[in-house]
Amino acid sequence: MNWTERVFKLNEHGTNIKTELIAGLTTFLTMAYIIFVNPSILGDAGMPKGSVFVATCLIAALGTTIMALYANYPIALAPGMGLNAYFAYGVVLHMGFTWQAALGAVFVSGCLFLIVTLFGLRELIIKGIPQSIRISITVGIGLFLALIALKSAGIVAKSDATFVTLGDLHTPQVVMASLGFLLIVVLDRLKVPGAILIGIVSVTIASFFFGGNEFKGIFSAPPSIEPTFLHLDIKGALTGGILNVVLVFFLVELFDATGTLMGVAKRAGLLVPGRMERLNKSLLADSGAIFAGSLLGTSSTTAYVESAAGVQAGGRTGLTALTVAVLFLGCLFLAPLAGVVPAYATAPALFFVACLMLRELTEIEWDETTEAVPAAVTALLMPFTYSVANGLAFGFITYAVLKLFTGKSKEVHWMVWLIGGVFLFKFIYIGG
Repeated sequence: MNWTERVFKLNEHGTNIKTELIAGLTTFLTMAYIIFVNPSILGDAGMPKGSVFVATCLIAALGTTIMALYANYPIALAPGMGLNAYFAYGVVLHMGFTWQAALGAVFVSGCLFLIVTLFGLRELIIKGIPQSIRISITVGIGLFLALIALKSAGIVAKSDATFVTLGDLHTPQVVMASLGFLLIVVLDRLKVPGAILIGIVSVTIASFFFGGNEFKGIFSAPPSIEPTFLHLDIKGALTGGILNVVLVFFLVELFDATGTLMGVAKRAGLLVPGRMERLNKSLLADSGAIFAGSLLGTSSTTAYVESAAGVQAGGRTGLTALTVAVLFLGCLFLAPLAGVVPAYATAPALFFVACLMLRELTEIEWDETTEAVPAAVTALLMPFTYSVANGLAFGFITYAVLKLFTGKSKEVHWMVWLIGGVFLFKFIYIGG
């Protein structure tokens, strides 16, 4: 029995090496955009883009390798979209914390995540949070991402009179970003692998001709990771003002990662009796990646829903994930290319992801206002207060209050009372 068969049990899963390698390449192409987007977003928070680029590649490779060898799942990990935006624009730029303290918050949330996974509390917490709130978190982050994307593209600009207004549509940046977005949507609809990546690269190439960008090569030795490695500020993360940030990181990581892992695993036919223990291993791999990512110097790492593309291509084992990990390691030598990608080239990708996140709205029970209104409050307050934390806070408080005054308090899990109480205490004694 060869190594691949012994480790990944290919025959048992009805697959072979060629299928798994193709599936891995498919998954990689659909999520490789993160090596350009993550440094761009975290760079806005003052983090060294070169170091973030290296940290992104390393944690994607490390986390996905653990998922491959420990859980034998065809699921890839990388810094999550939405959480990186909250990290940069919410915690650092809006709330005024240092990026080191924000990394510390990711570290603490990762530790909590690891603890609840090890002690089997993850499922208990998820069951305690209303479905409407869980859905609204995804939708709200999507709206938050959309606002950031439109601002980066120049389509939305600030206004003293109306807060936001339409930007200058005659600039090359706006035109290129708009065309890039349409290109991504068309390619995705035609099921072209790597549609998002193609869109980013296309706009970047156009920027050399129409945006004044300068080409600096493609390959080089990886930049130093020293500026971000172990530079997290755990003490700063434990101060009163950032504790709610830790809670937000924890809750979003919990729902996003768990939902993705179970959804992709179900599509791959892995959620069946006799294989469920691997789900627990995948949850541990995911938890450990958050912890390790904060040490390397990047925002929360999570399972990528784009892994479903690899499953669709036939991936059924960890060999698919291992292929993705190897490809991410190879990306370490593409630093010059990543460094010249302008914000308006990644904006179309952000906006496309945001659009896809809004489809969760169909699952909200709109006829039941005690469910629908808190969900809407959660989703709307995230972009309108420029804070994922505020959206969550008002959502939980609204849910608990409406259930209490409509005689439905028995429907509310104690977890909701606890989280809502924490946020209410924060607003009363600490403020916004």
